[in-house]
Amino acid sequence: MDQPILKFIVTQNYKNLSLSQPVELKKLNIFIGSNGSGKSNFINTLKFLKDCLTSLADENRGITSFEEAISRFGNDRILDNSVDSPAVIKLQYGFSEILQYRTQINSPVLDIDLFADRKKQKLTIHQESLYSGDDLQNPDLSPFYYYKFHNQEIGTGAISVMNNMITSSELLDKIPTNFLGLAIIPKLLENSKYPLTSILAHRIRTELINFISQWQFYNANNMDLHQIRNSEPKIGANDIYLSTSGNNLPLVFENLTQENIDFEDSINHAMKCILPQTRRLRAIRSGRLSLTLEWHFENIKEPFYLTEMSDGTVRMLCWATILHSPILPSLLIIDEPELGLHVSWMPILAEWIKQAARKTQIIITTHSPDLLDHFTDCLENVYCFYAQDKTHFSMKTLSREMLNQKLEEGWELGDLYRVGDPTVGGWPW
Repeated sequence: MDQPILKFIVTQNYKNLSLSQPVELKKLNIFIGSNGSGKSNFINTLKFLKDCLTSLADENRGITSFEEAISRFGNDRILDNSVDSPAVIKLQYGFSEILQYRTQINSPVLDIDLFADRKKQKLTIHQESLYSGDDLQNPDLSPFYYYKFHNQEIGTGAISVMNNMITSSELLDKIPTNFLGLAIIPKLLENSKYPLTSILAHRIRTELINFISQWQFYNANNMDLHQIRNSEPKIGANDIYLSTSGNNLPLVFENLTQENIDFEDSINHAMKCILPQTRRLRAIRSGRLSLTLEWHFENIKEPFYLTEMSDGTVRMLCWATILHSPILPSLLIIDEPELGLHVSWMPILAEWIKQAARKTQIIITTHSPDLLDHFTDCLENVYCFYAQDKTHFSMKTLSREMLNQKLEEGWELGDLYRVGDPTVGGWPW
């Protein structure tokens, strides 16, 4: 495997999401559950990790990338309301195997413990470690740690070194608590007596940051149709991913067309599935330095522009551009892609999602029974967020065995969701 996938997340004392045991993710993951059941909280743990590793520090305000990420995450408000402050919030991220320098690095797990103090309205790193997750399967083995920071004393830690096939540890001090250690390993090792190539954590860090930095998050509620229709982005930028608002659509379309000769044909075919008279879409110059999109139809000489297309049609074009891209992100998360779409397009959207999941890892959240109908054939990819008690939620996977009797009676997954079947969940009562 050239790049890892996200295998699981474990949380403790984090908002209303109680994931004390790993629930293994797959390439395709469909999240269902009532509003407030923890789906967004799950996704926010992923945004937090990406922000920690990719945000730029604001030196003018003296704000580190970790502090900026924590601010977006919610600061001390992410502490479970039922837990007394101060307390420790535990986040654990599990990844699949990494191949690096022809060596397999076994399923790394990143633990981040955050110290939350409501009185000070502040979060800092309490402990952080990276270790081999495969060893967790054997209770007789202790996991191999690539590094441990702040575990003995705040500001100190140890990092593993492989030198002449012998593993040892190098002790470190002055480790800041307002940076994620994984983000600043090169800086921490500036005075190391060992070459970076002998430090396994440095190898893993490179792979993980490359992987995590590609994660893309979309929420249908944040797609700005006015901007999408009216934006004319400048030629020359190298955007290959649609922005969260969608305002760079013509530029992404143009860049992906230049990147892959089949992309335009793929989009044209996709759009014919929703509007059969579609002939061709193309990015064209608007003025000297800007781009816009033309939509051509059979037997109509003049092209149409996005300002003339329906809301649902524009939304489907955005999802098609994302899901048919020849350069898919390493993890693609889409909240409620069904919003504003005609029910007849649900099987088309579901098929686009399934096709993209063959090439990369995808997380979809949905409240649409019409969309869920078309995932009846892959129940093991559906995760239900359910109430553990009056204030906490967890998640479970569905299976054909759980629903076999009703499936044999002709029920679809969306049918069970519509009637509030307790096995499937999704309803707020």
